[in-house]
Amino acid sequence: MRDYLTTTIRNALDKSGIVTDKTIQLEKPAEEKFGDFSTNIALVLAKECRTNPRELAKKISDDLSFEPETVNKTSIAGPGFINFYLEPCYIMRQIEELIGKADAFGRSSSGSGKTAIVEYVSANPTGPLTIGRGRGGVLGDCIANILEAQDYTVTREYYFNDAGRQMTILAESVRLRYLEACGQRVEFPDTHYQGDYIAAIAERLYETHGNTLENSEELDHFKQHAENWIFTHIKNTLHRLGIHHDSYFNEHKLYLPDEHGISPNRQVIDALRQRGFIDERDGATWFATTKLGQEKDKVLVKSNGQPSYRLPDIAYHITKFERKFAKMINIFGADHIDEYPDVIEALKLLGYDTSRIRVAINQFVTTTVNGQTVKMSTRKGNADLLDDLIDDVGADATRLFFIMRSKDSHLNFDIELAKSQSKDNPVFYLQYAHARICSLIRMAEKETGLTLPPDNTSLLRKLNNEHEIRLGLLLLDYPEVIETCARLLEPQKMVEYLHGVAERYHRFYQECPILKAEPDIRNARLLLSMAARQVLRNGFSILGITAPESM
Repeated sequence: MRDYLTTTIRNALDKSGIVTDKTIQLEKPAEEKFGDFSTNIALVLAKECRTNPRELAKKISDDLSFEPETVNKTSIAGPGFINFYLEPCYIMRQIEELIGKADAFGRSSSGSGKTAIVEYVSANPTGPLTIGRGRGGVLGDCIANILEAQDYTVTREYYFNDAGRQMTILAESVRLRYLEACGQRVEFPDTHYQGDYIAAIAERLYETHGNTLENSEELDHFKQHAENWIFTHIKNTLHRLGIHHDSYFNEHKLYLPDEHGISPNRQVIDALRQRGFIDERDGATWFATTKLGQEKDKVLVKSNGQPSYRLPDIAYHITKFERKFAKMINIFGADHIDEYPDVIEALKLLGYDTSRIRVAINQFVTTTVNGQTVKMSTRKGNADLLDDLIDDVGADATRLFFIMRSKDSHLNFDIELAKSQSKDNPVFYLQYAHARICSLIRMAEKETGLTLPPDNTSLLRKLNNEHEIRLGLLLLDYPEVIETCARLLEPQKMVEYLHGVAERYHRFYQECPILKAEPDIRNARLLLSMAARQVLRNGFSILGITAPESM
């Protein structure tokens, strides 16, 4: 509908002799009395046309030419807005197309022939996934689904942080618990990982090797065993949420020398040094970001020889360019908010097109149980685990609650609300709408002997009351919602939209008798119900939640 109206307005401008490359914007008026769509093009062009905006709006409106049964009328409002009132039969013809497209409705070819990589979760393999990590996982998974709906070829990647100081601490933690399993008394530092899972890993190691490793100071075996156990656990947790990855990139690769004896990390430092952006002082290697106008330089390699997060992240992103991805999306936690701009700056200096990179930062999550906030700490072993949350509220509620607020907002996960079966629980409310329509269709088939959908979908054109039209118009917004989600990297917009669809459908259901209506109207309303069910189902697929047929 937007494309048709945009083309019609452009034709009217041409007819009026107005040549412009300005974008024609179409918005939905806040109040229904102002029509179904509105454009401000007269206000935008008034200055260059040297005309009063209302007079220009009148001229453009007079030159508008519509195909039969598309636009009922136009009006001019306020300082020069042109409002469009669509014919009900035009709206319902679009609903016929919606039903025909079924699962493909809302999908586009805007990403056809293009590749995208979405990096998400990428949790350090130092312990089971926490609730905080879960939010980024669901966010990334939904964004990947959105890109696939636009026909991008999407790679879902997990950046496997298997190097660095935290892995050494993990290995030391397991070794100490292993020594306890061997019967030794050890002093366990507060700085090490305290969780029961560390003892469980050590016990399995003892069951396999007995006390043969008791005198070993080598940490690699303890590290590898812990890493394998934890990473398997992480994959299993993600699988429960329907999250999978196509590839796993080991950070350790960035430390390994190539055939010339130079590691990717070292190549980054050498390239930045050639451009005059590396300083060596205090035993550390610094990225000279003060030359870019920042207040402080940033450490790339610490005085102990360990790289900071920035260095391998720069090297890792170079591999994405080498793999020729057109779009690169990173899902980061709020703890990366200070780091990633430096990564982008370094890549710019090295000549890479950073416009291909987009970063989505998701804010922290807190959980409330019986009104009490639960604080998380992986190292202390009292973390709020994602597995426990899934056990408590289910996968669907876990996924939807993680994305029902903007990624930019702190999320308070109310466990009691997530478990409730009430309209206040958003996942229950959405799934109930889908189940209600399924129940209605089953009842219609049983009571009338109909096989749905009926062959004659043109019956939809008989619908013209306010509740039918408003529901139809809202359903047709679905493709635009996908575009908005992709532009903003914000699946929350889909949650909001689907909530509006469910709300509008419930109102339609209450105000428009369906099974008791005369046959043609009954069948038309059933078709409209099926269209609503299709939109809900398609949206649920984007969000990764199930579409129950009964509740």
